[in-house]
Amino acid sequence: MNLNSALLAAAGGALGSAARYFVGAIAFRLFGPEFPWGTLAVNVIGCLLMGILAGFVILRDAVAADLRIFLMTGVLGGFTTFSAFALDSYFLYERTPAAAGIYIAASVVLSLAALLAGLFAVRLLP
Repeated sequence: MNLNSALLAAAGGALGSAARYFVGAIAFRLFGPEFPWGTLAVNVIGCLLMGILAGFVILRDAVAADLRIFLMTGVLGGFTTFSAFALDSYFLYERTPAAAGIYIAASVVLSLAALLAGLFAVRLLP
């Protein structure tokens, strides 16, 4: 661990957090507060991007260590959020238990599917 890596992760995290804020605000404006569409969107999109990046790292060794720290730990770590997912699940459960179950299942299934889709897409590249 070194200071440069920590600064790269912090800078990426700031960008990812800002992007998460904007996605959440747009989702709230478009769909309202009844369902946590923003959190679902950032987690699924983030998993897709993580799968793509992981594919380039694992399968092609095409991402330098500093860029990997910036993008994967920083940007995607700041963009996706498990704590917001947990909080959204709790409050949704208080209002509508069935919707909370759908949200939890959709978050897990879609996020895993997105990660696998990203990995698979990189494998298809020449």
